[in-house]
Amino acid sequence: MIDKFIATAAEGLADVPDGATIMIGGFGNAGMPAALIDALIAQGAKDLTVVNNNAGNADSGLAALIGARRVKKILCSFPRQSDSWHFDKAFRAGEIELELVPQGTLAERIRAAGAGIGAFYTPTAFGTKLAEGKETRRIGERDYVLEYPIHADYALIKADRADRWGNLTYRMTARNFGPIMAAAARITVAQVRETVALGELDPEVVVTPGIFVHRVVRISPLRKAA
Repeated sequence: MIDKFIATAAEGLADVPDGATIMIGGFGNAGMPAALIDALIAQGAKDLTVVNNNAGNADSGLAALIGARRVKKILCSFPRQSDSWHFDKAFRAGEIELELVPQGTLAERIRAAGAGIGAFYTPTAFGTKLAEGKETRRIGERDYVLEYPIHADYALIKADRADRWGNLTYRMTARNFGPIMAAAARITVAQVRETVALGELDPEVVVTPGIFVHRVVRISPLRKAA
């Protein structure tokens, strides 16, 4: 019997090794799997490469993971804002490496990994420092930069509802990077608000099929991660 439900967030992340590449969903705090990040901090894995839209906010979530000095490199599109002080401090101290990726390119590189696309050309960043050292090509009347997929060992995402096969639905903008990250990772761990029996999710509203999800933990608003 297929049953991807797990009891705690700690159980879902127990096998994350040092040096792993981890995609973390979320657009700022929207869709950020805070309980899974807290469990990852408690688990202790270090020298991580993190793929995320930004570099954390204030003192929680991804910012806390960076503040705990667990991240050696981050790939993101928006690393600096008024409350990104943990990233700023680590970057200025030379403790973290940044690979800056335009947001659309970041999303497409992740999607390409899940779709089995070997590489793709995009006009974004052509002629800028972000294109230095990369292959370029003129196609028609435009110049393009060759970009490669981003694969991950783990994807940590937040969804709204799940059944025991791992089929997921999302709530509004919390969906953001979750579906493409789930497809691009070797192991996907999802935190959800509610778990339901098989057949309760309308197939027409399932966004991430269970084939891309390996572990599901329910984190209710009143329940803390174990």
